[in-house]
Amino acid sequence: MADHVQGLAQLEILCKQLYETTDTAVRHQAEKALVEFTNSPDCLSKCQLLLERGSSSYSQLLAATCLSKLVSRTSNPLPLEQRIDIRNYVLNYLATRPKLAAFVTQALIQLYARITKLGWFDCQKDDYVFRNVIADVTRFLQDSVEHCIIGVTILSQLTNEINQADTTHPLTKHRKIASSFRDSSLFDIFTLSCNLLKQASGKNLNLNDESQHGLLMQLLKLSYNCLNYDFIGTSTDESSDDLCTVQIPTSWRSAFLDSSTLQLFFNLYHSIPPSLSPLVLSCLVQIASVRRSLFNNAERAKFLSHLVDGVKRILANPQCLPDPNNYHEFCRLLARLKSNYQLGELVKVENYPEVIRLIANFTVTSLQHWEFAPNSVHYLLSLWQRLAASVPYVKATEPHLLETYTPEVTKAYITSRLESVHVILRDGLEDPLDDAGLVQQQLDQLSTIGRCEYEKTCALLVQLFDQAAQSYQELLQSTNSNAVDITVQEVGRLTWLVYIIGAVIGGRVSFASTDEQDAMDGELVCRVLQLMNLTDSRLAQAGNERLELAMLSFFEQFRKIYIGDQVQKSSKLYRRLSEVLGLNNETMVLSVFIGKIITNLKYWGQCEPITSKTLQLLNDLSLGYPSVRKLVKLSAVQFMLNNHTSEHFSFLGVNNQSNLSDMRCRTTFYTALGRLLMVDLGEDEDQFEQFMLPLTAAFEAVAQMLSTNTFNEQEAKRTLVGLVRDLRGIAFAFNAKTSFMMLFDWIYPAYMPILQRAIELWYHDPACTTPVLKLMAELVHNRSQRLLFDVSSPNGILLFRETSKMITTYGNRILTLGEVPKDQVYGVKLKGVSVCFTMLKAVLSGNYVNFGVFRLYGDDALDNALQTFIKLLLSIPHSDLLDYPKLSQSFYSLLEVLTQDHMNFIASLEPQVVMYILSSISEGLTALADTMVCTG
Repeated sequence: MADHVQGLAQLEILCKQLYETTDTAVRHQAEKALVEFTNSPDCLSKCQLLLERGSSSYSQLLAATCLSKLVSRTSNPLPLEQRIDIRNYVLNYLATRPKLAAFVTQALIQLYARITKLGWFDCQKDDYVFRNVIADVTRFLQDSVEHCIIGVTILSQLTNEINQADTTHPLTKHRKIASSFRDSSLFDIFTLSCNLLKQASGKNLNLNDESQHGLLMQLLKLSYNCLNYDFIGTSTDESSDDLCTVQIPTSWRSAFLDSSTLQLFFNLYHSIPPSLSPLVLSCLVQIASVRRSLFNNAERAKFLSHLVDGVKRILANPQCLPDPNNYHEFCRLLARLKSNYQLGELVKVENYPEVIRLIANFTVTSLQHWEFAPNSVHYLLSLWQRLAASVPYVKATEPHLLETYTPEVTKAYITSRLESVHVILRDGLEDPLDDAGLVQQQLDQLSTIGRCEYEKTCALLVQLFDQAAQSYQELLQSTNSNAVDITVQEVGRLTWLVYIIGAVIGGRVSFASTDEQDAMDGELVCRVLQLMNLTDSRLAQAGNERLELAMLSFFEQFRKIYIGDQVQKSSKLYRRLSEVLGLNNETMVLSVFIGKIITNLKYWGQCEPITSKTLQLLNDLSLGYPSVRKLVKLSAVQFMLNNHTSEHFSFLGVNNQSNLSDMRCRTTFYTALGRLLMVDLGEDEDQFEQFMLPLTAAFEAVAQMLSTNTFNEQEAKRTLVGLVRDLRGIAFAFNAKTSFMMLFDWIYPAYMPILQRAIELWYHDPACTTPVLKLMAELVHNRSQRLLFDVSSPNGILLFRETSKMITTYGNRILTLGEVPKDQVYGVKLKGVSVCFTMLKAVLSGNYVNFGVFRLYGDDALDNALQTFIKLLLSIPHSDLLDYPKLSQSFYSLLEVLTQDHMNFIASLEPQVVMYILSSISEGLTALADTMVCTG
């Protein structure tokens, strides 16, 4: 007995050291000792002693967490009787000690929930012993407020626990338990929570009393957990909650047909303090998202009517909405009105005209206060976007009034963004334009909203743009010293306007567009192009990065809608461009695009965001066949094809200040140039040689450097990395046999040894090796059957030998690095290994190599490549194979090819290697992620 007491005292000291000490070494020692305790055979009995006699909350927490681990373990699980005893003990412990520390109560409730979930299907004498949860909790609910809180928290935690899948147990078992709990207990728990809420709202609760406040909060959490339950096992990602429909079972119909449930939550919202209202609104969001098929048409109309009445009441009494959490949840509730109901249903609601007016006013006010809760605006804009998109399809005779209110929303958004510029500059606030993702999301929504009553949107944009542009021009000519600050302000306003004009042009829908709207688009495009001419003429003195990015966003939208096959060339837009700017046809408009691209690459070559977006625009233009044929005829494009050197395009230079990874955009550039070159290339080898001259010179320079013992390593690396990125772009673009054969003959055998030498020298530097390996993977990829050699040609075998040599060289050297820190292992090792797997898969499945030849002639290239694959594979833990998606995808794809065509090699492997491969397939199949497991 004395030993037990001494042991307990020791455990209590260790708990205090673990949770209270600031000394890392002491905490580490305590943690080590406590881990040993949790794994000891007498852990269970000692946990009970700790709960009975422990004097500190920390020791009680330790006991509860240890017991949770014991009941959760899959190997050597606790017997049923023991688990029943623990369950009963925990309930009694909580009932007799209602004033434990909050974290101890939480841990014990978690333990109860875990035991109940894992034992849900356990029987004792034909009785499911863990299913009588409501009976377990009833005694708590009939006692003091503290006991009530514990009882409600138990139900809330249990609902949450059963709803969440855990990785230690199979997903099928989780769904079976979740479905059984849903069918047998969940509705009773939800009904109980609603009844308790009704009782609470009927009494005059003293919400200044902390315990009564706590009880109400737990009841609302319980209701929310019931409504947020994954009823049909879809496990939707929370980030996509806009599309979420709550799949309420048909057996719950009565609760939703009875308007008192909905009314209960709306009444609660108005009667409880703002700190709790977000929870009420979260429940209302779920109730508003109940699946449509739960009701027939008449029932749905009645339900929607009550819902809209409740929303109207909140809008008419907005006292709680200034609280950011309330505001956010209310915006979500408004968005659900349209995501779950049709506009034709909404307009039939009795108070629709009044409600749409209130929602419009609320939206306008919200947009004007742009600095308040910017993340909530998304929901308001999504509501209006869906409303505006539905207008052409409304069959109802009742007026929808959107032609009145949508322009107000559009105007509020545009004017509030313009007014924000001055405030941001004055107060040094964070600029929303810096969050490109958020701006793009809002512009996508505005593109639909702005197209509703487009004449008004266009008139507003023309008026605001003309004001800002005129003011900007006057300021440029001014000599006033204050002009600089005001100029920055006007550029900010113009930046927003260019973004918004691009968005509304991108919102054009071909079947709903008219000639008048195309003419309006022409007005807007003319203005942006005139502004571009003005800003480009001043780039030698100064430029504005944000405005340039806005221009590129505009060009991207303009390209998608008006360039290529999408639009008739007789469009009124082209007529307007011809009248104002003399751009008579698409070819002349394309010359403006190319002129802008060349200007950007000339002046913004060192600005990565602008360069990459400019090159992406060039790449997109080079994809459409009709536009490519027109592009090639332009003198500016011919200039690019003949002068792609750092002298003309600074981003192609070997800049010692920049990072090696900053050269990625070069691949995009050369992919576009490759496509443009191919249009008229045919079999003209002289034209090809001429185009490749700068790359030939670069390869010769690298070869010269590597041939001497003393060379500038950094310069050699930069030249080589830039070169292989350029070549990868060309190789990707050349997907026809004739052009690809020219590239192959150019690179092999002359320059292949340089690539092999680079891998030997710099295998430990992924910034250098990854581009080289990716180039090789592209060269061996038989894209569009471009690698079809003549029957008598040995090129396929020679290409495979080079591939094998590179994989073997890289593989053997990378394995000499030894242990790599976990946070660097992907960049330093696994990324290169993944590319090697992709390369090997491409060459094995390319159908241009006769693999039987290697054994016949005693060539070990195939064996070397496959043995290197096995060595690399065995150096990777299973967990890493699944943790890195690109690695798992390349591995499983390669394994599929090997099992289809090289089964004799798989069969000859050592037993432990085969076991490793089989277990990797098994783990891949049971992984939760969408891993591409082989089918072989």
